[in-house]
Amino acid sequence: MSAVTTSRAEYQQELDNNKLGLWLFFISEAFMFAGLLTTRFYLWGGTRPDLNQGVALAVTSILLLSSFFMNRAEVMIAHDDRKGMMNNLLVTAVLGIAFLVGVVGFEWQGHIRPTDGAYGAVLYGMTGMHALHVVSGIVFILIVWNNGRKGSYSADRHWGVHACALWWHYVDLVWVFFYPALYLIGTVH
Repeated sequence: MSAVTTSRAEYQQELDNNKLGLWLFFISEAFMFAGLLTTRFYLWGGTRPDLNQGVALAVTSILLLSSFFMNRAEVMIAHDDRKGMMNNLLVTAVLGIAFLVGVVGFEWQGHIRPTDGAYGAVLYGMTGMHALHVVSGIVFILIVWNNGRKGSYSADRHWGVHACALWWHYVDLVWVFFYPALYLIGTVH
């Protein structure tokens, strides 16, 4: 039975199951990110490396701005504006790519290397794991955009857009914790 022909009750049951699965996945991911944060505070203590504060602030601003456009995409489809949803998804993806360019293209080209002991291991471990999640989010966004192009979503049935938005906001939330842990907390070593 296709998603189009399922009854409202069947659709709601499927939606509830999908939401539960996604939130359980988020919880498992939270343990991994909490482990990375714990590692940072254990290995770095009250210190931090001298990192590029300008790049950090720029990529953080870009990522937070991307959440605004992701939210707009979700609101647009909730009001049956498929074109608005698709435009906002593309802006979100472009901003996600800009974030990656900032972290990988600029921060990783700085003076700290992955082999620089605890500082290098933690910096590259945290930013690398987060970058991997941003890449997966961009792929998710592009899949949802393509499905939207095919007319897969409506105001009543847009779980894919909602799930994508939740994932993107989750990845942004992780960075809200990583940013101060990496760039603001502690004295420069």
